[in-house]
Amino acid sequence: MSQILDTKRELIAQTSKLTCKVKRLLGSGGQGEVYEAMLNGQPVALKWYHPQVATRRQRKALEMLVANGPPDRSFLWPLDIVTARDLPHYGYLMPLRDARYQGIADLMKGRIDPTFRVLATAGMNLASSFLQLHARGMCYRDIAFGNVFFDPDSGEVLICDNDNVSVDHEEKGSVLGTPRFMAPEVVRGEAWPSTQTDLFSLSVLLFYMFMVHHPLEGRREVEIKCLDLPAMTRLYGEDPIFIFDPVNKSNRPHKEFQPNPLAFWPVYPEFLRKLFVRAFTDGLHDPAKRVRESEWRNTLIRLRDSILYCADCGTENVYDRESLGEGALSSGACWSCSQPIPLPPRIRIDKTILMLNHDTTVFPHHVNDQKLYDFSMPVAEVNRHPDKPGVWGLKNISMDKWVMTTPQDETLDVPPHKSVPLLNGTRIHFGNKQGEIRA
Repeated sequence: MSQILDTKRELIAQTSKLTCKVKRLLGSGGQGEVYEAMLNGQPVALKWYHPQVATRRQRKALEMLVANGPPDRSFLWPLDIVTARDLPHYGYLMPLRDARYQGIADLMKGRIDPTFRVLATAGMNLASSFLQLHARGMCYRDIAFGNVFFDPDSGEVLICDNDNVSVDHEEKGSVLGTPRFMAPEVVRGEAWPSTQTDLFSLSVLLFYMFMVHHPLEGRREVEIKCLDLPAMTRLYGEDPIFIFDPVNKSNRPHKEFQPNPLAFWPVYPEFLRKLFVRAFTDGLHDPAKRVRESEWRNTLIRLRDSILYCADCGTENVYDRESLGEGALSSGACWSCSQPIPLPPRIRIDKTILMLNHDTTVFPHHVNDQKLYDFSMPVAEVNRHPDKPGVWGLKNISMDKWVMTTPQDETLDVPPHKSVPLLNGTRIHFGNKQGEIRA
């Protein structure tokens, strides 16, 4: 395969003036080619533009991105512009993606099978990262499969192709987005990419992750004989209908050809489904009513906190408080084996209810108002008593002392490395917040 840059070619990084050496071609696309390269002894990724893309406008945009730096560490952000002495165009350097990260397309094709917890974590991280980007007054323009990767074991995310990021509403640019992910007003040619269209694309991406299907592709898509440009414009732009629209049921998924959304939709709790309904009914037609990144983040944190396991088959299920009622003793039937699922011990901290499964960890986000959305280091974990296998507790793995109040109103200190038994009515004072165990 021919390529623009020869292996071992040396380029010059414009800011640092360091020499960058090309190692191997990683892939190519419409804008250029991506290589692995070495800079100051460290591996980096290098995107080299095709001549028609390497415009003055694109270079100016890159200079702005390099100067501003990434919104957070999940963005594989441009590090520096690189040039060659004998070529008129240019490229840029960015961090190299670690091999443990997989594309969301791999999820769609069944190559990876992450847990619900990992999907919730990945969705939470994506919402948080795009919130940081939008808070800077910038839009991504092209949220889609090819630009997002996640670790199927941890839910950590990486966002690439950030050279198309622009100041919101400031530049029209040449990138409108990826088909199936573009907001209806962009498909119709009525708007340019913006923060509001990013919100639509993010909702589509999250729906794909949880339902393994597109939110607008139901019976109407099956009935289309030729999915050409006019058909796609109608389906995604002129007359889009959510496949689970509670009022208009004309575009429900086809049982034979579109089984995934029919299987997954009832698995998830009402509080998540409501957000998708809003995103693809009101938000489909009114950009101002789209689901914000902060709402997705809070909802996906709640989803993660609500996961519990079937005692018969071990499958992850989700506690749906709205559907079951506050005083329910069971989480209903397992979606996989249909056996009833007794609720595990759980802890209420303010309005949050956190399932205390065998693998549950508690983070600063849960117990400290000053550290909302801090999931960097756990402060507690559920563990088994070393001498009594049937007895479980919540172990303090923070650096701070807790105070425990027993069901008999006895007060005891819980220093680091000690555990609180999971007994109904036990209260734990974490310092900033108080939680009460239900079992």
